[in-house]
Amino acid sequence: MTPDPTTRTRRPEALERVVIRFAGDSGDGMQLVGDRFTDVSAVFGNDLATLPNYPAEIRAPAGTVAGVSSFQVHIADFDILTPGDVPNVLVVMNPAALRANLGDLPTGATIIANVDAFESRNLEKAGYDANPLEDGSLDAYRVLPVPMTSLTLEAAKDTGAKPRDAERSKNLFALGLITWMYTRPVEPILEWIEQRFGRHEIVKEANLAAFKAGYHFGETAELFEHPYEVRPARLRPGRYRNITGNLALAYGLVAAGVRSELPVVYASYPITPASDILHELSKHKSFDVRNPPGRRRDLGHRDGDRRRVRRPARGHRDVGSRGRPQGRGPGARGEPGAAARARRRAAGRALDGPPHQDRAVRPDAGPLRPSR
Repeated sequence: MTPDPTTRTRRPEALERVVIRFAGDSGDGMQLVGDRFTDVSAVFGNDLATLPNYPAEIRAPAGTVAGVSSFQVHIADFDILTPGDVPNVLVVMNPAALRANLGDLPTGATIIANVDAFESRNLEKAGYDANPLEDGSLDAYRVLPVPMTSLTLEAAKDTGAKPRDAERSKNLFALGLITWMYTRPVEPILEWIEQRFGRHEIVKEANLAAFKAGYHFGETAELFEHPYEVRPARLRPGRYRNITGNLALAYGLVAAGVRSELPVVYASYPITPASDILHELSKHKSFDVRNPPGRRRDLGHRDGDRRRVRRPARGHRDVGSRGRPQGRGPGARGEPGAAARARRRAAGRALDGPPHQDRAVRPDAGPLRPSR
């Protein structure tokens, strides 16, 4: 599927930089699409920075503003330091994604909308009285309606995938379209799909079909005057690492355990980004990152009750490990363990009980609540 530049009738317009934001329901695969676009841009040679954004609510109803997930990526042909202030291009998979992100767009920005999702029920859940793609409220922007869902279903109908399963590949359609739009290399993405879904032939073929359909839609549709190109940045020769905040946090936890000479235990609620951190920590058991007792299959501890996830971390902390619980949404609560308690004792603030009963640190804490 390597594009032939000699047959391209619409030559790409050169840009110095562009900020793209993918947005949809938390189950629409926006983080995956953003990761793939980021990696292929790094392979191409652009400098880049990213900003993933996760919904704050657990299991927010599909199609609502509270459940919107997004991924912003800034690529440039020069050295950059931020993920961009505002997106130049917004790819939205449903009305809620548009409503949640429209306020961040500058006048003249491009909106690529999955027009199939802008039906009455989804519009109502997102709080729209009328279809914003049709009522003139988006006249200040360049709006490109694309039937991503229906084109994905059409592309995947010969793969054997059930319609509901095939529909999940619409994020790969969006990725294919943006890959064409910004002249990204396609081979690394095709290889990744082959490797990631190789064990599930039908899923693999559906995703390949959706990606190729999105790419070819960009080539043949009359919506686009021409593609764009952000040339490789002039960076100092060397070996570079593409690192995310989750990966950096996992490395920091491992480093903290090594430097403090304490084992690390990570307890998390099963949700993004906590699961990504847990998956990365599972690769580093050689640094004394441990399973809680009785947890043989998964490194760390995952629990559907966000209150219970603190208990394993606190228990391991109390016996000298470095424990860290992760609740819902971004952020993690530190549990410093025996080393910190020793420093606090040395400062003259002795503890008579576990940290959640530490009245010396919080003299105005009020009545103590029994542990559950």
